[in-house]
Amino acid sequence: MNPTAAKVGSALAVLVIAVVLFVVLKPGDSDNAPSDPVNATGTTAATTPQVNEVDKQPDKPKPPVIPTVKFVNGAPQGGVLSIVVEEGERIRFNVKSDVADEVHVHGFDITEDVAAGGTAKLNFSADFTGIFEAEMEAAGVPVAELQINP
Repeated sequence: MNPTAAKVGSALAVLVIAVVLFVVLKPGDSDNAPSDPVNATGTTAATTPQVNEVDKQPDKPKPPVIPTVKFVNGAPQGGVLSIVVEEGERIRFNVKSDVADEVHVHGFDITEDVAAGGTAKLNFSADFTGIFEAEMEAAGVPVAELQINP
């Protein structure tokens, strides 16, 4: 065999070995992985987005929206707040006031002081059914009507 042909043959053999090694040892391949990129749910990997477990955060629950009535110049702005709940549920509402007073929930005999410029936060269980009034006690003005259904 002539020396030039031997060199070309050797170079060709090295090239074939390199290609075979690249195909066999390419990154991300596994001997026990299926040749079709299908994940455990049966969908192809191309259609399944990858999720970085470090970035995956559980969704935080959003705090409930608590209705608020503003008591300004002796009256509830926008009218009396209407709240309808089922028996056993929680009743939550706030009263912001420009004057100091006491919020009184009739029928439940619940009171909450509110400072001028402050907020009274009411949170209690609707233990029985009916229609009840919450008022600014000293002013004698209703700020909320509570309807509790069976």
